[in-house]
Amino acid sequence: MNTPTDELPPIVELSHLDHLWFQVSGTLCNLTCQHCFISCSPKNDTFGYLTLAEVQRRLEESVSLGVKEFYFTGGEPFLNREMVPILVETLRFGPATVLTNGTVLKDEWLVELRVAEQASLYSLEFRVSIDGFSPETNDPIRGEGTFQRAIEGVQKLVEQGFLPIITVTRTWSDSEEQQIVGEFVAMLKQVGYERPRLKILPPLQIGAEAERTHGYRDSERVTQQMMKDFDASQLVCEHSRVITDRGVVVCPILLESPDANLGDTLAEASQPFRLRHGACFTCYQYGAICSNASSAARGDK
Repeated sequence: MNTPTDELPPIVELSHLDHLWFQVSGTLCNLTCQHCFISCSPKNDTFGYLTLAEVQRRLEESVSLGVKEFYFTGGEPFLNREMVPILVETLRFGPATVLTNGTVLKDEWLVELRVAEQASLYSLEFRVSIDGFSPETNDPIRGEGTFQRAIEGVQKLVEQGFLPIITVTRTWSDSEEQQIVGEFVAMLKQVGYERPRLKILPPLQIGAEAERTHGYRDSERVTQQMMKDFDASQLVCEHSRVITDRGVVVCPILLESPDANLGDTLAEASQPFRLRHGACFTCYQYGAICSNASSAARGDK
């Protein structure tokens, strides 16, 4: 779709491949969240699992390209039975972050991953999605009983010495922000997470969220004028690509957009991308919302 001025959407070049993502559990998830931008669910098998062998091949491929960080998402990554060995292997190559809903974590997995991180030069981050500070605020969005299960997952992580990033999609008004963030911090401290880390995310008006509220308006597109003097490194597509079982995709948000599949190899996927989607507008507004602020080699090694 063209922009409202009928000009061609702006192009973003891949300046360097800093971040490599893996859609490691495809679109399969044990939850069916009301705002999921790719409508993941127990029945959505549009995209499938990645095997340990495939991840290993891509990790090797990434070495010559200078990839600095690795991210794992889904669906729910820990539905993939090879998730733990995948993360252990990745820690040989660089920092790893896994995006999880926290509801299926097992103590023995986390013990193994803690040992692997301690033996590695690199850090292992967990991002746990919770969208309310109580069952009453979370469960209508993520499903009955999910709040308690996610909190138990956070407690398991903290017990193993991890400091998970709690990601929260903003479903409240700006005027409520300070109060709600305060409620989250207080709740996390109450359950034993003394140094809580929060990452507030904007809603993406695609997938299930478009059905829950509304899709992007025609006016919500990035224009050529908007890109003048704009720091393109704030956009995920400027420095990231995503490995799926169907090829390499430009970013984690546009998984289901046909034009977002850029080829079978990372070399093929280094081509430029036009910002024609509404989700590109959200990324433009808020920066590289999918990535962590920063990750680095462990300083105590």
